[in-house]
Amino acid sequence: MNPIIALFVVIILSILSILILLSRHLKKEALKDSIRIQGDLKKERQSFFLPHQLEAYQRALLFLERIHPSSLIMRLNQPGLNALAMQSILLKTIRDEYDHNVVQQLFISKQNWGLLKEAKEETVKLINIASSGMTPESSAMDFATSLLTKTAEVNPLPSEIALDAIKAEMRLLL
Repeated sequence: MNPIIALFVVIILSILSILILLSRHLKKEALKDSIRIQGDLKKERQSFFLPHQLEAYQRALLFLERIHPSSLIMRLNQPGLNALAMQSILLKTIRDEYDHNVVQQLFISKQNWGLLKEAKEETVKLINIASSGMTPESSAMDFATSLLTKTAEVNPLPSEIALDAIKAEMRLLL
């Protein structure tokens, strides 16, 4: 073989080897950069979403505390009302509180939002059951007594189950 052709083949092979090594090196660097950028984006997402998630958990916990029957009675009891008016006030308060907090489901797991929603619905049922024995002459105090009696019969309350689940989920973030 001609020495010039042999030299040319060696030079071509050397250049190809260098190009292959350079290509591999650039791919590794690009992968490292991609991983670093993904990590940075994840940190930025967490720094943005974590405060909103924590606020959502706090608001969900507050909602569950506020719809607890004893809490409702303590906050909303108005002497002189009849039982049906008291029932109506309690149901409206629960509905308004839920509507005010419904957007928090963006930051809470689907399962725990379901528990929160179930707690709301079961509390409404409990209020309706407590009012079922009331007459138009029954006072708000009669209704409150009936509601607290019915509440004592349910153990644990759905709102307590939801509270525990949401607290556990929130701890996982911290």
